[in-house]
Amino acid sequence: MAYSPRLKEEYKSKVIAALTEEFGYKNVMQVPKLEKIVVSKGVGAAVSDKKLVDYAVDELTTITGQKAVSTLSKKDVASFKLRKGMPIGAKVTLRGEQMFEFLDRLITSALPRVRDFNGIKATGFDGRGNYNLGITEQIIFPEIDIDKVNKISGMDITFVTSAATDKEAKSLLTEMGLPFQKN
Repeated sequence: MAYSPRLKEEYKSKVIAALTEEFGYKNVMQVPKLEKIVVSKGVGAAVSDKKLVDYAVDELTTITGQKAVSTLSKKDVASFKLRKGMPIGAKVTLRGEQMFEFLDRLITSALPRVRDFNGIKATGFDGRGNYNLGITEQIIFPEIDIDKVNKISGMDITFVTSAATDKEAKSLLTEMGLPFQKN
């Protein structure tokens, strides 16, 4: 039998049933699902030092297990000494089994390592069923060796779902295991 991530199996066995019961879906295909996770990191100091983007790409590749790409600036900004086409960040788009593996590692090992952690804020929804989460330190991931980090920086994680509303998306992500704060 082929390997299948733990969260993918949990989605099929428990999450679909729970969401169908909560929202009264008539068909399994109506149940929202997690489509992709985008992990991105902006490197503002990359204007003066080009190697910082390479470090960011290497870190995101290590964290996610998939090759990251550098992002380029879209326009000139004279006050930031920024030219169009300069590398200023890195990003990874995760889908399928790698997405479920990353989400599992985020929930079980990375988020519990955040100092004074009492849940993630539920205010990051965009109105279309997607959720944005900001992380302040990349060292919460066990894959990162603290001795080799040259600068502590944060990153943004975007969860793109097929949910129509924020309420459905929050229920989906809660059932998947994301620890939202209690109001």
